Amino acid sequence: MSEGITVKIKKVSNNSIALPAYATAASAGVDLRADLKEPMTVNPGENVKIPTGLAIELPNQHVVALVFARSGLANRYGIGLTNGVGVIDSDYRGEIQVLMQNLGTQSVSINPGDRIAQMVFMPVFQALFEEVSELQETPRGSGGFGSTGI
Repeated sequence: MSEGITVKIKKVSNNSIALPAYATAASAGVDLRADLKEPMTVNPGENVKIPTGLAIELPNQHVVALVFARSGLANRYGIGLTNGVGVIDSDYRGEIQVLMQNLGTQSVSINPGDRIAQMVFMPVFQALFEEVSELQETPRGSGGFGSTGI
């Protein structure tokens, strides 16, 4: 049995959005659904904010909820997240909203209750910064973009 955390969740609208659930025993994330009263069209190049109707309380400052695009929407329609990855800090108590972007060439309809993103819970480490005059050398050094291969 895997370790888990308790995340408190609150419905913040009157719509009948299902609570997030893991699709399989090995799923890393839970799907977030669109809390819409009617279908929404996302045109090519357009950015939209879609409510989920949910707010969460993470157990402590050592846990973050990360919101990722769904690979099926990205593959079929070119739908991604405007901000790449959404970060839900442990002290945020507002509604989770998904910033979506249509990178495709056709309009996409988002219907009430559609699965629009996935949320994963991860540990957080807060860094203590120590200013130094030199960093330890490595074989890679300062090689960046493409320096280890294609």
